[in-house]
Amino acid sequence: MGISEDTKPNPQSDAYEGEEMVETTGLRQRNRPNSSNGESDDQDLTVEQAFESKPIPGWREQLTFRAFFVAFFLSVLFNVIVMKLNLTTGIIPSLNVSAGLLGFFFVRMWTVALEKWGMLKHPFTRQENTVIQTAVVAAYGLGYSGGFGSYMFGMSSRIAKQATEANDPRDIKDPKLSWMIGFMFLVSFIGLFALVPLRKIMIIDYKLIYPSGTATAYLINSFHTPEGAKLAMKQVKLLGKFFVGTFLWGFFQWFYTGGDSCGFANFPTLGLKAYDNRFYFDFSPTYVGVGMICPHIVNISVLLGGILSWGLMWPLINNKKGEWYSASLSDTNLQGLQGYRVFIAIALILGDGLYNFVKVMSRTLFAIYKDWKSKSKLPITDCDNNVVSSETVSFDDKRRTELFLKDQIPKKFALGGYVCVAIISIVTLPHIFKPLKWYYILVAYLFAPILAFCNAYGAGLTDWSLASTYGKLAIFTIGAWAGKGDGGVLAALAACGVMMSIVSTASDLMQDFKTGYMTLASPRSMFVSQIIGTVMGCVIAPCVFWLFYKAFNDIGVSGSEYPSPNAIVFRNMAIIGVDGFGSLPHNCLKLCYGFFFAAVLINLIRDLVPMKVSQFIPIPMAMAIPFYIGPYFAIDMFVGSLILFIWEKINKLQAGQFGPAVASGMICGDGLWTLPQSILSLAKVNPPICMKFLSRKMNVKVDDFISSL
Repeated sequence: MGISEDTKPNPQSDAYEGEEMVETTGLRQRNRPNSSNGESDDQDLTVEQAFESKPIPGWREQLTFRAFFVAFFLSVLFNVIVMKLNLTTGIIPSLNVSAGLLGFFFVRMWTVALEKWGMLKHPFTRQENTVIQTAVVAAYGLGYSGGFGSYMFGMSSRIAKQATEANDPRDIKDPKLSWMIGFMFLVSFIGLFALVPLRKIMIIDYKLIYPSGTATAYLINSFHTPEGAKLAMKQVKLLGKFFVGTFLWGFFQWFYTGGDSCGFANFPTLGLKAYDNRFYFDFSPTYVGVGMICPHIVNISVLLGGILSWGLMWPLINNKKGEWYSASLSDTNLQGLQGYRVFIAIALILGDGLYNFVKVMSRTLFAIYKDWKSKSKLPITDCDNNVVSSETVSFDDKRRTELFLKDQIPKKFALGGYVCVAIISIVTLPHIFKPLKWYYILVAYLFAPILAFCNAYGAGLTDWSLASTYGKLAIFTIGAWAGKGDGGVLAALAACGVMMSIVSTASDLMQDFKTGYMTLASPRSMFVSQIIGTVMGCVIAPCVFWLFYKAFNDIGVSGSEYPSPNAIVFRNMAIIGVDGFGSLPHNCLKLCYGFFFAAVLINLIRDLVPMKVSQFIPIPMAMAIPFYIGPYFAIDMFVGSLILFIWEKINKLQAGQFGPAVASGMICGDGLWTLPQSILSLAKVNPPICMKFLSRKMNVKVDDFISSL
């Protein structure tokens, strides 16, 4: 689609030997497949030969009603999960495996039932499975790139009240379902047209790996073999058990949350003093599951970040109250301790993002130059003057290339689509965001195809999508251009959404083309399924966010169940872009400089030292996440990582095969419980019990107070 926004995660550890992705504040990172070129030569020689006897359906036959029927319901489920993660910590693991697995399971059950009744007309194919996975990922990807937990929610008055600057009404736009859906439709499609003409160059000519697309294709191909189908059914069965178990656990927990800070989520498992500094295990299956999916180094990095910030830095800075900042300020005021939490996290995020932007961009430009230089050389010929290829084309590559080039998407259609959508956006978006002038959007759309190409090319080489980094670039450039006093903060956040949507969808589409290339799915069916999935996401994602927004009154408030940490981070980035550094507390800027350069230095060391050493060096982006919201979720993730680690030691093969299914079941079950929980909240049905923990001294005072009544 992701760690989180960026270390983005759709984004399974070393044991899984496949893809891995987590998302946090702007950067997606996935584990590459084990082979250096993303594919196993032995598999390449046999995969398509194994499917050679099976007919390949036409591109229209791949687009079935049942595929999109299943994709719709999975899109709702995954959007709920992504929205919950967006609004809690911002770490979003890859759900591609879950989407492919559940899509296979539901359509497989559908076709088996029809076959028993003698009504089956079209067998379930891997191409149809690819269509489902593409539509679902496109739909739930908008839950992330739509900015509901970052730039879009950062426009609201609820987030603006937590900032000390830019509280002018021109810099605020509260969420409404109508304009959010309209905005999504205006910005989510243009990225699909930007790189369509370059699909042959990226996939066939440059032979870009796209490790996540390759890993997803291997997964889907394996499902449709007899052995893979048996394993998939076992995985789904295990996923279902944990799905039901965690859903019921969420239902059980609800009964004890009848008040503020009540329930198992506020259990002081490490003691009351640790609880005051947000160190506790909150019994969240979601983040235990996320910890099982994320690499061990990500989980350890998050925990180290929590210990560094809430265990050391914030208590030390709190001792400077009255010296560095006014003692009368609350801990949630950005001029006080909260300012250090937010802006130091931003410094880490920007340092990590800038380093990886430069690294990926330089690798991209060098690879393009190297490829151009090699192609500019004269071809080698034999004695009969026939061109001799330096590469041996395998049977699989030959068949895949032939079918990939069969169903062309006209370049005029792509160019016309881009121009039409751009014109509509340029005319319409200023009516939604008045400070966002039409010429800001025009400049963004002129540069967008170049940036989308760079992002897609870099993702093909490294599997890192820097969509959020490009969004932050738009924040600072448009914010500085718009200036202070004329809605510059709102314009910067809206421009971030425009740019982030373009480069994110363009990169995701190219990943899907790679998956389709390896499963023999038609590029046309891939493009159509991406469009249909985007249409579903443009409606589903805002509706799911609206449900959260209406059901939970304290959403976006620091310390609440749904603090939406990235919203305040993105808004303050826009404030810095417009106002400069004047809003920072005393000595905060010096600390920000230090952490910014520390993030660059740590990344540089990670890249220079051998892999056996770098795998133990923490990731700055992951470390930044708990700086603002606390380390409680990091403990959950560490528990998940520990479970997987022990499982791998006992049976590595079993852990690799079933670990992702267990994790997905936990995430999906706990995530789905949010729907009935929201409905109960909207219906004003309150839990009957409040389970709260007090110190012994406080309990004596409470008892004395009650006895005096």
